[in-house]
Amino acid sequence: SRYGPKMPLAVDCTAELIRCKVLDSSGRVKSHELILSYGLALVRFVNLITERKQKMVSIPLRQLAKEVDIPIWVVDLRHELTHGKLPRLALCRKGCDVVLDWLRKTYWSRQLGNNLCEESEEEDEEQEEVEENAELDNDEWE
Repeated sequence: SRYGPKMPLAVDCTAELIRCKVLDSSGRVKSHELILSYGLALVRFVNLITERKQKMVSIPLRQLAKEVDIPIWVVDLRHELTHGKLPRLALCRKGCDVVLDWLRKTYWSRQLGNNLCEESEEEDEEQEEVEENAELDNDEWE
C-alpha cells in the first residue's frame, strides 16, 4: 500500500497469479473462465517482466525471456494465449506454477533475505518435469 499506483511489477504479477490459483481451487469457476484468468495473468507477467529490457530497437520476446531465465515455453504459451487458440487448462496451471516459482526465486527470496532460495533436489526434479511436460504440450500446438 505504500507504493500506491507504483506497485512493483513482481508484486502485481504474483497477486494476479495467486488470485488465479485461489479461483481455481474454489471449484466455482468454469474451465474456460479459468483459462482466460490464467492467460491474462501469464500474458501480463511476460509482457511486464520483459518490457524493462526492451530497448529502442525491438528485441524478440524469446531473447529477452532467455536473458532473465524465463523458460521459452512460457513465452510460447503467452504467444498462443495472445495470438492463437487457447491452450488447455492444465498447461495454464503449469505455466502459473513455473512463473510463481520464477518470481519466488528472482524476487521474493531477495525480499525475504534469501531464505526461500534453498531448494531440495525434489523441487528441482519436479520443476524439470513440469518444463518437459510443457514442452511436449508445446509440440501439440505445432
